Amino acid sequence: MKRKVNAHMITTMGLLIALMVVLSRIVGFESQYLKITFTFVPEMVMGMLFGPFWTGIGAVIADLIGMALFAKSTFFIGFTLNAFIGGAIYGFFFYNKEVTWKNAILCTLTNTIIISLILTPIWLAIMYNQPLTSWVIWAPRLVKSVIMLPVQSAMIYFVGRVLPMKRLTKNLKFTA
Repeated sequence: MKRKVNAHMITTMGLLIALMVVLSRIVGFESQYLKITFTFVPEMVMGMLFGPFWTGIGAVIADLIGMALFAKSTFFIGFTLNAFIGGAIYGFFFYNKEVTWKNAILCTLTNTIIISLILTPIWLAIMYNQPLTSWVIWAPRLVKSVIMLPVQSAMIYFVGRVLPMKRLTKNLKFTA
């Protein structure tokens, strides 16, 4: 089914993108080698409503706006690629699907492995001229993964279960 962009889609995505920027750049914690945010909540909602492609696009827009308005480091295209892939993963796991413990955990695990444990260390090694085996890159990343995996999975599950999806999608009907 081909989706047609409508006013409700644009405004809903705009609000979720704004929420992602605020949660990432203002509320989140960021250091040279580690970033902890709660952007996964609006990203999961976007994934539920719009699917992988549009969630990836929304995550890229949020990343670019966040960098333009609240840059905390130099721009690196790899992290924008991470944003698209992460958004697509949320869309893949939650678009037109019920939120269950299984898909909440699998989504979080997939994002953690692909983004946090594969791509981000590569980008950091390139950006800061560190060897990929450096504990400067791996120590905070591994600790974050162990702590955030259950926290993120639980938050995704509980938020996903309480959202009134039928009411939200009623105004977001896409026409062919």
